Amino acid sequence: MAQLPPLRAVQVFAAVGQTGSITGAARELGISAGAVSQQIKLLEGALGVRLLERRGKGVVLTLWGAAYHDGVVAALHRLTKAGEELERLRSEAGLTISTLSSLATKWLGPALFDWRQQQGEIAIHLIGSEAEPRLGSDPVDFRVSYGHRIRQYQHAAVLFTDQVVPVCAPGLLAGRTLAAPREILEYPLIGIDWMGEFLPPPGWAQWFAALGLPVGRVAPGMSFSLSSVAIDAAVAGRGFVLGQLSMVAEDLAAGRLMVPFDHRLPVPEPYFLAWDMAALDRPLGRALHSWLLALGRQQGLTAAMPITELAAPR
Repeated sequence: MAQLPPLRAVQVFAAVGQTGSITGAARELGISAGAVSQQIKLLEGALGVRLLERRGKGVVLTLWGAAYHDGVVAALHRLTKAGEELERLRSEAGLTISTLSSLATKWLGPALFDWRQQQGEIAIHLIGSEAEPRLGSDPVDFRVSYGHRIRQYQHAAVLFTDQVVPVCAPGLLAGRTLAAPREILEYPLIGIDWMGEFLPPPGWAQWFAALGLPVGRVAPGMSFSLSSVAIDAAVAGRGFVLGQLSMVAEDLAAGRLMVPFDHRLPVPEPYFLAWDMAALDRPLGRALHSWLLALGRQQGLTAAMPITELAAPR
């Protein structure tokens, strides 16, 4: 197989052939005439043939040079078109984020609306999925997930460790103010069981035990594998749920949920961000990467804020 000549030398040769002179090519390329001559010698050495002949004050293509020039011009044109097509795809494809379903609806999705509005024209595709994508192979730029799955990715960073807190719809209490945490047991309890490989979030028995109130085995009337569905049930007045702060913040701020007792327990493992390095070369890819990391840091700070700063005034 013939060795490929240096691309820069090929570009210089194409310019010489099109302008018909060393000086003309130098002006077109913005380099010196000496640099043009040097590149031509380099190319001729790589190919083993003479490409140019001096004629008066100019140069002409040799028989070999003329044959090579036609192919070179066509090849450079194809390279230019390929670059333009790549840039079009980079610009039009937008950015794709995969995340756990509950995070998509209760945490990341609402925040993404605001970020995209600030950025202007950019397409964002948010996928809610429990399956981990193969970054670099699947059409996914970023993944926000949980726990030990971070070890599957080459490029990843921890975002935050969430906490659960008991929440209910204000209407569930019908104006009653609970005096002690044990009184929550008088209402329907909603459970969250992620099942599968995830370490589950703290349950009701753990929450009461952490308060020094061992209540034995607590069996919620209804349990859900998706945190978002369990939280929506609480918003609908179906009972109390131990909701993650990241996922109940919007409902707390809107007054759809309330926290009668601000006692929090951390979930066993942190959430994380993973990314395909190629995503950072897409338009706004680095900006989205930085924003996602900042969003995670902010959520970590939120975990330390008192409920009175997160909830709607009553």
